Amino acid sequence: MLFCLSANHRNTAFDLLDRLSRVADESAAAAITGNDQVRGAVVLATCNRFEAYLDVDDAAAETGSLRDAVLAALPDLTEADADGLRAGVATLTGDAVVRHLFAVSSGLESMVLGEDQITGQVQRSLLSAREAGTATPSLEQVFQRAAHATREVRAQGDLGAAGRSLARVALDMVETRLTDWSATRVLVVGTGQYAATTVAALRSRGADDITVFSASGRAPQFAARYALEARHDLPAAIAEADVVITCTATDAVGAEHVTAGRARMIVDLGLPRNVDPAVGDIDGVDLLDLELIGRHAVLPELAESGAHEVVGSHALRFTSERDAAPAVVAVRAHIQEAVDAELARLRPEDPATPAIAASLRHLAGVLSHTPSVRAREHAAAGRLEEFEAALATVFGVQVAPAVADERDERAAG
Repeated sequence: MLFCLSANHRNTAFDLLDRLSRVADESAAAAITGNDQVRGAVVLATCNRFEAYLDVDDAAAETGSLRDAVLAALPDLTEADADGLRAGVATLTGDAVVRHLFAVSSGLESMVLGEDQITGQVQRSLLSAREAGTATPSLEQVFQRAAHATREVRAQGDLGAAGRSLARVALDMVETRLTDWSATRVLVVGTGQYAATTVAALRSRGADDITVFSASGRAPQFAARYALEARHDLPAAIAEADVVITCTATDAVGAEHVTAGRARMIVDLGLPRNVDPAVGDIDGVDLLDLELIGRHAVLPELAESGAHEVVGSHALRFTSERDAAPAVVAVRAHIQEAVDAELARLRPEDPATPAIAASLRHLAGVLSHTPSVRAREHAAAGRLEEFEAALATVFGVQVAPAVADERDERAAG
């Protein structure tokens, strides 16, 4: 059975998400799998959500105990924070997890609806689980299919074309207070993928005076790649900038880095926070953080698109194929057994044998096709048991009981 715990911008206070992002790392998945009920885990931590996707070995596992197993795996989480998460986090089981993951990967659950960063973050979380040895076949399948669903959502809707991201929404907000991007001096703090996205968004608006700073020392390489100027003195770089945008993984800007008196905007796109909230109290500084940006980030026109229907269709297709697989295997095995019996009767010395064998194998594929399609259709309609009963009546084919029981457990979950 699949299980998901989701703490996100809808059900968890921003400050708690901020603290959670500081204690959630790659080791969390390995710690979660230390629980006897958990076969595998993938942990997704982004700027506005923390989610743990579990492959649990017993559909009867109590949701509260699984939730507590996830929380217990997070290092340095205070009891108060754990209580807050217990009160607000969402938990999903079974097929609801599939649909939720497909929607998350497609950007339909993001703070900015249709956000285009989340898909890569979802797939990187699977890669991290592989490297940690916590990914299972069930988790692999659902995460890989989430990527396929996302591509179709973006192809059929305007999410991909819109290229929505937190950086773009933040720049929309900044733009209302500027007269000319080409005359605006911008400092980007950070050198990761989000920083690259931010630079591209700035240039698309006409900004060309862009500098970059990184506490890690990677600013020169980043600057060379994107034709920017690297800065090595953060206070001096902030003092000369009109707009400062932080998008890094660590604390970056404190009150000691910012001088009072000169008007400037500082945009904090990081979680954990990159900018000390006290910076917002400095004279002349206008601080925008994720909490404020999130209030302006909803794009309702995308919610009315067919994106949710596409996600639902993909989720149903995935669960139908999964549930129908044992019946499909049983049908194909039955047909192959009959073909193998006929192949055994052929005489190797007969010149016609290779052609006959090829024809029989082709026939096996033809005969298997329609029952396979019908199995998936019946699974999608919730009538798979009828199909399995027909197999038993007409061909004497039995679906493996252990597999059928596992499917029933998923449905119950």
